Amino acid sequence: MNAIETNQLTKHFRDFWGRIHVTAVRDLNLQVTTGSLFGLLGPNGSGKTTTLKMLTGLLHPTGGSVRVLGGAPRDRATRQRLGYLPETTGMYPYLSARDMLHFHAGLFGIAGDDARRKADALLETVGLVQAANRPVGEFSQGMTRRLGLALALINDPELLILDEPTAGLDPSGCRLVKELLRERAARGKTVIISSHLLADIEDICEAVCILHDGQLIAGGPLREMLEQREQTRFTATDISPEHQAALQDAFRQITGQPATIDYPRLKLETFFDQAVRTAQDTTQP
Repeated sequence: MNAIETNQLTKHFRDFWGRIHVTAVRDLNLQVTTGSLFGLLGPNGSGKTTTLKMLTGLLHPTGGSVRVLGGAPRDRATRQRLGYLPETTGMYPYLSARDMLHFHAGLFGIAGDDARRKADALLETVGLVQAANRPVGEFSQGMTRRLGLALALINDPELLILDEPTAGLDPSGCRLVKELLRERAARGKTVIISSHLLADIEDICEAVCILHDGQLIAGGPLREMLEQREQTRFTATDISPEHQAALQDAFRQITGQPATIDYPRLKLETFFDQAVRTAQDTTQP
């Protein structure tokens, strides 16, 4: 079952006289499987944010059709099941993080003890417990992004749509967000991420599509898209230089060409996370 289906989805923006000024999205056919982590990629001006806004019902398509969780994006029943983090999150600067969560909970009919429990749990999830009562206007960009994610999760949505979710976050914050999104996908929730940080998309998404000038130019399962089937890699552990040389000779005799010998590398994010965790474990408060 697909959480999202679009057919020839198109969006024109018109000028004062009604003439087409920009075609932001052009004949987009898209299918996103329920319970998947899906990446929406493309350069600036490719139509990513416009597509997300049509999926959430904030923009009405000029042409084509879109189905979200089996319904129309603007249906109240559909919107109750969505969570959305826009690229720029509007906040009330004089409210605290906890008050913002209580306010958003009320929009979904969550009140009283239920709202307080959800707010406290989400503050813990996004790492804002110590800043829960601070005015949002004092938050850094990364803290604001964490709060925006918490707001998008207040109704435990079946479909979570995120526009640049890790913008402004430090590596620890990025790791926290990615772990959270993996956990949601494991629970059968669907997550769509638009980001310019391709390493983050590659790290967590199962499938992606790439837009250019409003059109789909590539898409599919990420593993299949990135595999170089014309090359084969063998990986082994603790091989001595002598054995490496012997294996290289045997490889050359069998194939007629030498093999490339190198060493696997950690991702910088993984190394950073390990170093910070070690420092936290050894440093006295």
